[in-house]
Amino acid sequence: MAEESDLEKTEPASPRRLEKAHEEGQVARSRELVTFVMLTTAVAALWAMGEVMGGHFGSAMRNGLQFERASAFDASHMMVQAGTAILHALQALMPLLVLMLVAALVAPMMLGGWLLSGKSLAPKFSKLNPVAGISRMFSAESLAELLKTIVKSLLIGGVAWWVLSGKLPAIMGLMNEPVTSALPHTLKLVVVCCTLIIASLLLVAGIDVPYQLWSHARKLRMSREDLRQEQKESDGDPQVKAQIRRQQQQMAKRRMMAEVPKADIIVTNPTHYAVALKYLDKEMRAPRVIAKGADLVALRIRAMAEENRIPILEAPPLTRALYRHTQLGQEIPVALYAAVAEVLAWAYQLQRLHSEGGEAPRTPQNLPVPDSLDPAGSPA
Repeated sequence: MAEESDLEKTEPASPRRLEKAHEEGQVARSRELVTFVMLTTAVAALWAMGEVMGGHFGSAMRNGLQFERASAFDASHMMVQAGTAILHALQALMPLLVLMLVAALVAPMMLGGWLLSGKSLAPKFSKLNPVAGISRMFSAESLAELLKTIVKSLLIGGVAWWVLSGKLPAIMGLMNEPVTSALPHTLKLVVVCCTLIIASLLLVAGIDVPYQLWSHARKLRMSREDLRQEQKESDGDPQVKAQIRRQQQQMAKRRMMAEVPKADIIVTNPTHYAVALKYLDKEMRAPRVIAKGADLVALRIRAMAEENRIPILEAPPLTRALYRHTQLGQEIPVALYAAVAEVLAWAYQLQRLHSEGGEAPRTPQNLPVPDSLDPAGSPA
């Protein structure tokens, strides 16, 4: 039962799922909202520019119906007359067409925004599957669209019948009016009828927009398993991440071991810990830890020190303090300056002994290591 509940799509879509759906062209869309915006724009344009448009159409009709007898047999004159009529028609319709184009571009921004996705245009052969097509035809979504179309048709048809039946005498009276007055009156009747139809479309769009938002959100729902898988993909597979960490640690260890031959001295504890110190008078303000390790790593540091003839000193308190309180490449704490200075002096004396001879230096004893820096309670 737990597995079934984890596979049920009951969780809202994550931001990453929404972004991916947008890239694939899956956004909420309402054709009713677009229709309402475009029809409203057209009616507003007709209302504001009806008189101007009527004047242009009247001019086109006058020019088209007036001709001389001699011109009736001249084909070139007929072409000129046709071109003039077309020009008048374009002048009349151009503002309306521009406004409709703007409305067609702006309307989608009101729900879902603009979408330019090549994935939505890519061919999908799964859409050619007749079985899948039949299943979509009889799906709950198709049934909802059918019911919505029927209700919309009945509503708009009923409003149109009510409006036109009330305006029938005025429509019939247009035949008895001169052309110059009939055209503006026709446009006014169209505007009035369309305004009332728009009011019904507003109701349809007000119902369709929330439905499309709900339907889109339902399609993008995710199961708990989907959320876990997405989280795993974004954070990375724990096994892969662990492998990467192991590789990074191995690389860091190899870089650290490559620094051991450059050390001035190795201090040990005596086998649990090993710390390699380096000091360059003109380049460093204080000695630095260039390598450190515990147990097997400490043994490897000691072995490399012996191979490269680097002095090794057993100094448990100092080694513990350096191992605990200093990171790789970091300068030693100020409180350990005196102890490390004594150790480095001993190492330099050994180097001089090997190169020039003389008496062996005294091995440092009881180094001044503050008790606060010595983790005496840790394994040693």
